[in-house]
Amino acid sequence: MAAPLRIGMIGLDTSHVTAFAKLLNDPTDPHHVKGGKVVVAFPGGSRDFGLSWNRVEKFTKDLKDAYGIQVVDSPEAVAQNCDLVLLESVDGRVHLEQFRRIAPFKKPTFIDKPLAVTSADAREIFRLAQDSGTTVMTSSSLRYADNLTATLTKAPADAGGAIVGCEAFGPMSIEPTQPGLFWYGIHTVEVISAVMGPGCKQVVAASNNDFDIVTGTWADGRMAVLRGHRKGHSKFGVTIHREQSFEILDLYANARPLYAAMLESIMANLPKGVSPIPAANSIEIIRFIEAANESRGSGKPVTL
Repeated sequence: MAAPLRIGMIGLDTSHVTAFAKLLNDPTDPHHVKGGKVVVAFPGGSRDFGLSWNRVEKFTKDLKDAYGIQVVDSPEAVAQNCDLVLLESVDGRVHLEQFRRIAPFKKPTFIDKPLAVTSADAREIFRLAQDSGTTVMTSSSLRYADNLTATLTKAPADAGGAIVGCEAFGPMSIEPTQPGLFWYGIHTVEVISAVMGPGCKQVVAASNNDFDIVTGTWADGRMAVLRGHRKGHSKFGVTIHREQSFEILDLYANARPLYAAMLESIMANLPKGVSPIPAANSIEIIRFIEAANESRGSGKPVTL
C-alpha cells in the first residue's frame, strides 16, 4: 500500500483545521478519511480580524498537543515538507498572497472558502496556478452534503426532469473584513452554483438588518433565489425545482459530516492533479458575491 500523503496546513485560525485533522489523522473516528495525514502547519492569522487572531493560538496548540503536528514559520516551509496543501486561513483577503508564496512548489492545493474577496484576486490565483502547474480546488463543504450530491447525480429522467430553478437559504452573518456575502453567505451561493451550474448573468439584491434576498438570472432564463438571514434559525436548505417535480433538502440532515464528504473529494482528486470544480465556476462564485454586494448597496441589478 502507498504511504499516506503528507498534508500541510496554512492558517490555523478556523475550527476547520481541528475538524480536518481529526478526520484525517484519527483512524478511530467513525468518519475517518484515508489517504493522508496532517504533518506540518503554519499558524498565520490576521491581526485586524478578531475571529482570526483570537483563535490562532488555541488551534495551533490543539494540533500540536493532539497530533504532534510540526509548526513552522512560513507557508514556504509547509510546502517544502508536504505532498498536498490545505490553505485554511479564515481571512479570504490573504489567500492570494499566501498562494503566491507556495505556487512555485507545485503542491496540489485546496483553498478554503472564500477563495478570495475580489474577483480580481480569484482570477490571479488561478492564473498563478496555471502558470506554475499547480492544481487548485476551492469549495464550501455545503456543496458536498450527501443528500444534495445524491439528488444532483440522478439522471433527469429519474428525478423529474431538468433543473429549472432553486431557492436556497442559510445564515448570513456579516464580518467587515469579509464584506457582505463573503463570510457566511458564500455557503448558500455555493449550493446555488452546485444546483444551477455556471452561467449566471445578472443579480439583484434586497437587504435590511435581518435578511438578504438575492435573485440570480442565468443566460438561459432560469432563476435562483438566495435567502440569507441574521434572525431566526441557522439551518441550510434548498428547494430544487425541476420540469415535473420539486424537492426540499435539509442540508444538515445527513449521517456523514459535511467536512468528511468534502475531504473525501479532496483526497480522491487533488493528488491526481484534478479539481472536480472547474476554475471558471469558482471564479464565477466570487464574481456573483461581488455583484450581489454591489447590488445590496444600490438596490439595482448588476451584471456579472
